[in-house]
Amino acid sequence: MTTLMRQEIDDIPNVAARLLADADHAIADAAARLRERDPAVIVTIARGSSDHAAHFLKYAIELELGIPVASVGPSLASIYEAPLKLARGAAIAISQSGASPDIVSLARTATSGGALTLALVNTVPSPLSQAVSLPIDIAAGPEIAVAATKSFANSIVAGLALIAAWSDKPELRKAVAALPEHLDRALRLDWSALVEPLRQSESLYMLGRGPTLAIASEAALKCKETCELHAEAYSSAEVMHGPVSLVAADFPVIAFAARDRAEASIAKTASDLAAKKAAVYLTSTEGHGPIRLPFLETGHPLTDALALIVPYYGMVEALSRARGLNPDTPPALKKVTETK
Repeated sequence: MTTLMRQEIDDIPNVAARLLADADHAIADAAARLRERDPAVIVTIARGSSDHAAHFLKYAIELELGIPVASVGPSLASIYEAPLKLARGAAIAISQSGASPDIVSLARTATSGGALTLALVNTVPSPLSQAVSLPIDIAAGPEIAVAATKSFANSIVAGLALIAAWSDKPELRKAVAALPEHLDRALRLDWSALVEPLRQSESLYMLGRGPTLAIASEAALKCKETCELHAEAYSSAEVMHGPVSLVAADFPVIAFAARDRAEASIAKTASDLAAKKAAVYLTSTEGHGPIRLPFLETGHPLTDALALIVPYYGMVEALSRARGLNPDTPPALKKVTETK
């Protein structure tokens, strides 16, 4: 039986292509508004997988545009009812459903605080799309499996398309335009070598740095959601400041490296952990000791990083089934989590 999660993973290249074809006007309009506002700071509003997408876009905005980006806790609005002074700022809310009350509440607070507010949302109309200045439909289509996959990927595709239009950098524009093809190639990368080692595991680490730290965070969440397997994400630098104490022989570690300036640093940490006899898997040809996982070179570090999540999703869906679970229906979860 093909699970819904597997079907939605396989749909990632198609929905990316649809988004880039259909949302060009909305993205160009949002980019123009952002250039006009020239924000001094940007805040992000999200939870769960959407927050990992926001974390990815934080690094992308800071790297490409030099604007500091910070995550604001939704409880500031929904619980504490604190006003925000954002007259010189912008806010980006990200949500699959657009329905969680605390996300909507914070988006409204950011708007009333003077921010230029945008939403990357998969449900239009929705309370979130109506709470912001500029909603952008990420066009991932219905996502039925509880674990978000294609909506996570398309949130980042939409964000990268926006950053490319805003910054007007030809290299990023070209890489974003080629994403459907690259994500299709990423579907064919085989990470099944991870399934058997992780099938009986109780815990593992996911490592990254910069944009790949967001990918590592999303990977850890999917392990918990679909496999009932404890996973923690760390910066490849931060893991050496304490968490390394838990790394013993055969402890699993997946290190997500893209073709960027952090690659050597991630590979060095992965090599150091492999020297401790940990079971380390690395998406790089650098370093010595880790087991190599296949990866794509897409022509840009940011799209390199995004492409890593696709073969991981395929692997974790297979791992869930290998552990005797149904990845479509995690027993303790539901699709829309309406936190207040």
